[in-house]
Amino acid sequence: TITNVGVFGVDSGTPILNPGEAAILCFGAVREQPWVHEGEIAIRQVTTLGLSFDHRIVDGASIAGFAVAMKKYIESPATMLANMK
Repeated sequence: TITNVGVFGVDSGTPILNPGEAAILCFGAVREQPWVHEGEIAIRQVTTLGLSFDHRIVDGASIAGFAVAMKKYIESPATMLANMK
């Protein structure tokens, strides 16, 4: 499941699983912030993600892999489009 608290101007949240959900991903507001990029400080669009999951259903290593993939896709949306099948 996905929830978006960013639309309310909230930077982050801790998503709570509803019955029957294996995981829930929470998106925070996207804000321009100073960020180190390629060794230099630059103004970048930054967001916070929160991820909760049921360890009885999903293994932690699988969730970590999902989080790494989400980071990659958010940083480079073209990567996500290239990987769609």
